[in-house]
Amino acid sequence: MRRSTSSTNRSSRASRSSDPAASRRPRPTNGPGAFRTRTVPALAVLTAGVLLAGCSAAGTAGSAKSSDGTSDSAVKVGLVYSRSGPLAAYGKQYLDGFNAGLAYATHGKGTAGGHRIEVVEQDDAGDPAKAVAAAKTLIGKGTHIIAGTTDSGVALQLAPLAAQNKVLYIAGPAATDALTGVNAYTFRSGRQSYQDILTAGSLLGDSKGKRVTVLTQNSAFGQANVTAVKEVLGGQGATVDSVLAPPSAGDLTPFAQQVKSKKPDLVFVAWAGASAPALWTALDQQGVVTSTKVVTGLAGTASYPLFGAAGSKISFLAHYFPGAAHNAVETAMLDGITKAGGTPDLFSPDGFTAAQMIVHAVEAGGADSPTAMAKALEGWSFEGPKGDEQIRAVDHALLQPMFTAKLNGTGAAAKPELISRLPKDAVNPPSKQMAG
Repeated sequence: MRRSTSSTNRSSRASRSSDPAASRRPRPTNGPGAFRTRTVPALAVLTAGVLLAGCSAAGTAGSAKSSDGTSDSAVKVGLVYSRSGPLAAYGKQYLDGFNAGLAYATHGKGTAGGHRIEVVEQDDAGDPAKAVAAAKTLIGKGTHIIAGTTDSGVALQLAPLAAQNKVLYIAGPAATDALTGVNAYTFRSGRQSYQDILTAGSLLGDSKGKRVTVLTQNSAFGQANVTAVKEVLGGQGATVDSVLAPPSAGDLTPFAQQVKSKKPDLVFVAWAGASAPALWTALDQQGVVTSTKVVTGLAGTASYPLFGAAGSKISFLAHYFPGAAHNAVETAMLDGITKAGGTPDLFSPDGFTAAQMIVHAVEAGGADSPTAMAKALEGWSFEGPKGDEQIRAVDHALLQPMFTAKLNGTGAAAKPELISRLPKDAVNPPSKQMAG
């Protein structure tokens, strides 16, 4: 995210019918491929001409400790995410959440297991080739942890790279189900499409005999949603077909017309990126939202006004919206993002949870072995910003609560209202055999 059934990732993010704003982070001064390195908190890198014999941190031979017990060595974390491109708004949400999560999980110290966390950001602009090149450079510089992936197509390229190089990889808003169980080094900090569809199923009641049309983009994200809807709702007796639009399509009226001509009982919209306003305009103009039931994912706050009067007629599944969870961790996330000048949104939990996972992996698995870090994450249960969460050991699915909601009001006054919280056990994706 990147959404989403409807988004909530490009993810696979279910429908993310949001209107991503340009990223507010400053662009690199030496081109889109430039790295920016920072340490959280801003600590100077300690150097020493001579390492004192016998002064070493646990698990890091030959690394000196400072007077406060912190090792001179750093754990390098590479954030490869969409700082620019179609999913830049989702990338910004992830980054804000990550910063708040790192502060929370390290109690403001920026360290884990006695090691400084050094973060290097790299913009992939939603391009798999750029992402792979960035990841290879990071790995070549000794980075043991890669995180942040917004786009599902990017995630599917980084996952095998992580296994080949034995680095810990934690995808972000990317929701493609194909990441689950793909290899022993790949995890996710967001939801996956199957969880979106199961949440949508809770809104539909009996699907037997219903005609369902999936309206989405012809991309890894979109195709993952079609597959998931066929598996879940098709498995419940519905007949499922799809209308796929090119991700670059500007005029979406023909695709809205195709949907209406099929006369479905249910339209399941899974959309990601900046073309969402044009999509909802087309669906409204063609009468789709008034002629049949429309289910979509509740996207970012910028998307709420886009639905207009139709918003109250749409059923929303929700990966997350601010205030949905009502727990102490969510409060810490909301406060952390707000105090830093950001705005909590759809994919804030993906970044926050990634930071929680990284800190736990380093503390429980050590700073030097990604294999041990991965093992430390398997089966881990924790309280996240969405509630009770668990990393399933067998395939690394992130089991987590989901939400359903409706929109009240129109325009800038539109606000989501929680309808239900689905506990993690109610929306568990099927288990997979770990590949490799």
